[in-house]
Parts: sequence; structure tokens; C-alpha cells
Amino acid sequence: MDGEEAAAFLADERTAVCATLGRGGWPHLMPLWYVLRERSGGRPGPQLWSWTYAASQKVRNLERDPRATLQVEAGELYQELRGVMLECEVAIHRDVEIVKALGHEIFARYATPRGEPEPVQLPAEVAEMVDRQAAKRVALQFIELDRVTWDHRKLDGVY
Repeated sequence: MDGEEAAAFLADERTAVCATLGRGGWPHLMPLWYVLRERSGGRPGPQLWSWTYAASQKVRNLERDPRATLQVEAGELYQELRGVMLECEVAIHRDVEIVKALGHEIFARYATPRGEPEPVQLPAEVAEMVDRQAAKRVALQFIELDRVTWDHRKLDGVY
């Protein structure tokens, strides 16, 4: 996939599997909901952000070693498989206002069926729930260092 195809794929999909390294060196894999934000510094393409509980194992792993690999994939049959794998450094943001804003973005994205526009504002009860959770959560900014993509639909039956 080229950069535009990868960005469109990430915008369409909904779950990233995040791999961090546990204390014993074993990969720790967990699914994450995410949003895409424009990168700073003029670099092209979106940057993936997520949130999680501050006390989670993945956060403890990232505090020890800020590297993570993300994988977003789709397809069931071999000839349909496609995906994006990102090797990243992860910045952990603990400021409650940053975490709240991200939580609102995530819930707006996931409260909306694919292909429909996101709400301008979350329903009050959802916004209040997100705001309450923010104190226990952190924002994860995945800073892409390397990318691998695949799209078996382009193989035209030749494997």
C-alpha cells in the first residue's frame, strides 16, 4: 500500500493490536480502539492515538520500554488479506485535559457506524462518562518509526 492507501485503510478499520514488551521480554498483545490525528512537524499522513487505563500492563511495559508495534488487519480469505504494521515509539500523556479530549474523539468515532458522519458533540451522558474515566486513563501517542503494509488483493491470484 502506498501512503494514501495506508491512511485510508487505517481510517476505515477500527481495532489495532498493540504489542509491547513485558518484563520477561515476552510480547504483550492487546487490542486498542484508536483515532487518527495529523502529525506535527510537517510529516505526511496520520498519526495513531489511543487511550488506556494508566494502571494497565501495557502502560507499565511502555514506561520501561517506550517501543510498541501496532498491527491493523482485515480480510478473511488469503486473497483478501491486507494490513498495516507500525513500529513506534510511544509518548504517554497524563494531562487530564489531553486525555479527556482524546476520549471524546474515540467515543465519537466508535459510537458511529462505519461510513456515517461522527457527531459534532457526544450525548451528555457519554461525555460525562468519558470525563469521569479520564482521571484513570492515559493518552498514547504512537510515533511511527517504520511501516510495513500488505494487500493480497493486488496479487491477482499469483502467490
